[in-house]
Amino acid sequence: MTRARWFHLVTFAVAAGAVLLQLVLVVQGGRVLDETSRPDLVTRLVRFASYLTIWSNVLVAWSAATLAFGRDRDSRVWRALRLDAVVICFGGGVVHFFLLRPLLDLHGADLVADKLLHLVVPLLAVVGWVWFGPRGRATRADLLPFLVVPVGWLVLTLVRGAFVDWYPYPFIDVVEHGYGVVLLNVLGVTVLMLVLALVAVAADRSLTVRQADRR
Repeated sequence: MTRARWFHLVTFAVAAGAVLLQLVLVVQGGRVLDETSRPDLVTRLVRFASYLTIWSNVLVAWSAATLAFGRDRDSRVWRALRLDAVVICFGGGVVHFFLLRPLLDLHGADLVADKLLHLVVPLLAVVGWVWFGPRGRATRADLLPFLVVPVGWLVLTLVRGAFVDWYPYPFIDVVEHGYGVVLLNVLGVTVLMLVLALVAVAADRSLTVRQADRR
């Protein structure tokens, strides 16, 4: 197995382990952000699956597994989901660091899960993209398909939130801020994600050219 496949295998193991650890903690009543109440198990599981962080870490685990075991087929769907995995995971880590981390008071295993999901896995995803590739798998044509996951998550979150009065992140809490502020917050995060996606595509293109020049 090549070094690249070993790295992607480690990334898969860490990402999958982080999601599983957070799931176990949620089942046991642990905290994801700074919850003061403890709803029933079904509600906790639904909320666990509502975080974009969980979505992105699952995508990182899946895409790393396809690379580790040589299952990538370079389809448009695969390229878009791979871009989603790297950009959303890293962008989510940035948003978490600046907007959510100051709100948290986590300890023990809850803190470990938080650091794995928001720091370790995003760094592994970025290093895997930049250092190990594979190269030539991202273009600007992939940006529109890339938006399907984050926009789909946002629509689902806002529609569900209107019925249950619960939102996974404070900055999209319509009950607290109203739709005007929430939409501005969402616009800011969307711009950040698109900029990161453009950077990722540009980096892939530049590294592809350098790799070709070395041959």
